Amino acid sequence: MRRLSRKKALSLVKELDAFPKVSESYVETSASGGTVSLIAFSAMALLAILEFFVYRDTWMKYEYAVDKDFSSKLRINIDITVAMKCQHVGADILDLAETMITSSGLQYEPVIFELTPQQRLWQRTLLLIQSRLREEHALQEVLYKTLLKGAPTALPPREDLSMEPLNACRIHGHVYVNKVAGNLHITVGKPIHHPQGHAHIAAFVSHDTYNFSHRIDNLSFGEEIPGIINPLDGTEKITYNNNQMFQYFITVVPTRLNTYKISADTHQFSVTERERVINHAAGSHGVSGIFVKYDTSSLMVTVSEQHMPLWQFLVRLCGIIGGIFSTTGMLHGLVGFCFDVICCRLKLGVYRPREVSRYNYSKHCLPVVP
Repeated sequence: MRRLSRKKALSLVKELDAFPKVSESYVETSASGGTVSLIAFSAMALLAILEFFVYRDTWMKYEYAVDKDFSSKLRINIDITVAMKCQHVGADILDLAETMITSSGLQYEPVIFELTPQQRLWQRTLLLIQSRLREEHALQEVLYKTLLKGAPTALPPREDLSMEPLNACRIHGHVYVNKVAGNLHITVGKPIHHPQGHAHIAAFVSHDTYNFSHRIDNLSFGEEIPGIINPLDGTEKITYNNNQMFQYFITVVPTRLNTYKISADTHQFSVTERERVINHAAGSHGVSGIFVKYDTSSLMVTVSEQHMPLWQFLVRLCGIIGGIFSTTGMLHGLVGFCFDVICCRLKLGVYRPREVSRYNYSKHCLPVVP
């Protein structure tokens, strides 16, 4: 019974075979067909390899939604070097809610403003990357994918202990502010807050010592992620005027980053720069210093890393193989048909009619008697 059932099953499977079977005696091989087959197989192999690389690659998907998290705090990471002594400058933040955040979360470190050759090379490399990022926006996706491989963008330490005087102040650290528009001040004097407003004590600082030449080694919002390059990283401004005002207008966009290597909440931002000389006689009023005015966007961007699913890769691979096989077969048949038509009309090659020999004609044909 088992043998009978197995035979029935095999016969049923054979009846279900819908693929055409052509006997080898009906197949005609040719050099052109073999050449086309080699070309087709080579194209299949090449496209299959390229498709495999596409399958291994990933891309970033951007989604936009309204930022509903308005009660949390916004972290600001600061690393700015000003060409003035630390006792002469002060930094603080004042937002639209009239909330003053003092510089208690920031550290003032006396340093040398001039960079060493190694540090200057780092800064030039960073500025070159910044210029390429402005031209090629797709490079940002490469940075997202290689976050953990990238090194922090902090300025490398000095490789030698110089005996030059410490003529600058490095203000670095982080502070937490409300998610509203605010203004980061770095100006002359230490900040004080009183019920009538906001002020800096600058009475004991000589006007000749004013020098707001500065270098921004890092200015970012949210969590610090190694490898991310922010728009103002590596920026250096040099001035020879004591009454110089530098302004940076920043729009911060909350960004949620989800890749196969990291998941973090960070912030992107765009910036517009402006600088001018304070001259009250010419109508240019203001206070000398560095002012970073920021505002948060109401939209949140979710950046997630996507990968091609396996079933889609198999479908595309089958489409490549079947498409090339069918297309080359049709092209080979069409070229053969056109070649046959041309040769038949022009009577070339095998289509040329055979001429009857005079010797054969005279040998096999009898003379006609009139």
